[in-house]
Amino acid sequence: MSRWLALKGGLVYTLSGTKGIGLVKNGVILVREGRIAGVEREGYKIPGEYEVIDVSNKVVLPGLVDAHTHLGIVEEGLRWEGSDANEMTDPVTPHLRVIDGMKMDDPAFRDALEFGITTVGVLPGSANPIGGLGAAVKTYGEDVEKALVRFPVGMKMAFGENPVNVYGVEQKKSPMTRMAVAALIREWLSKAKEYSAKKASGKEVDYDIKLEALEPVVRGFLPVRAHAHRYADIFTAVRIAREFGLKLIIEHGTEAYRVADLLASENIPVVHGPLTIPRHKPELRNLTLKSPKMLAEAGVKFSLTTDALGLMITHLPITAALAVREGLPYETALRAITVIPAEILGVSDRIGSIEPGKDADIVVFDGDPLDLRSRVKLVLVNGEIAYSEL
Repeated sequence: MSRWLALKGGLVYTLSGTKGIGLVKNGVILVREGRIAGVEREGYKIPGEYEVIDVSNKVVLPGLVDAHTHLGIVEEGLRWEGSDANEMTDPVTPHLRVIDGMKMDDPAFRDALEFGITTVGVLPGSANPIGGLGAAVKTYGEDVEKALVRFPVGMKMAFGENPVNVYGVEQKKSPMTRMAVAALIREWLSKAKEYSAKKASGKEVDYDIKLEALEPVVRGFLPVRAHAHRYADIFTAVRIAREFGLKLIIEHGTEAYRVADLLASENIPVVHGPLTIPRHKPELRNLTLKSPKMLAEAGVKFSLTTDALGLMITHLPITAALAVREGLPYETALRAITVIPAEILGVSDRIGSIEPGKDADIVVFDGDPLDLRSRVKLVLVNGEIAYSEL
């Protein structure tokens, strides 16, 4: 039976509502059967059946969320035996599922917990123009089925340098250009649209596992998670999304600030980052820590990401802090690593804020969560104590 817990006395950032951080001073959070049973104010009399945990003089947040990682499918320090992100034998692999390659004993999941990150989006890599299906998982537990929050959370597609390098440069075959990448995506979206139309009309179709995977994409049910750094590649992704009526999410968006007005006007969110890497390839030459502020000022909905494998996942609160240093409002930065990525993953009904009925994924810091000196003292996942320094 799950423990009934009451976290008492902390400064609670609920992150509820459509803006701000929802402060509750000296709050009481009730946790029952793995969910948040209540958020009460100072003076609330805690029922006797609850086990009280004193978090006075500490800051309490919902579990942090990174919507774009490669935890469990690219293991730090390993070679081929730990790399399951890219099937570099076929540029079109929509039927691949990250959950089939995910290893929950990857040490990066523990790293995530120790920095307060309780849910991650795990996506295929960006070698293929069409790469496969991503998932949202909790960072606590050994069974991927039990850790799963939602599958799928999107169809990974990739624009720009990566597919061209993997196939054109290294394998000397198509796609060798950005034009070919876009053409290949259009070709398979067209096939999927025709396949779906035949099924809808009652006509008999030969089962095709790739087209089955793409059908919810062309029907607008499943978003495209489009790897695109340069602004020209973002334009191409938007162009194709318009042509086929797709739900689009831009991944990385290093130069998204250059087309921020377009993204805002079309309500296209960005999973933005990583911002803490070197400019090691041309796509990253215009990377700037000021970009989150520019996206916010333009009205673009965005979350921050580490694109993590291994210890990179610990950069999530650091990235938010750097963005604040460069002018991003503090509240916006916190929302960009909690409720906004939860919304982008399609799981904000369960995680991302501290509200009754949601999963009891809660993090307790001993200071400002965006201060590098602050430590995570307690992490609850589904109401269970997953990590504790108390």
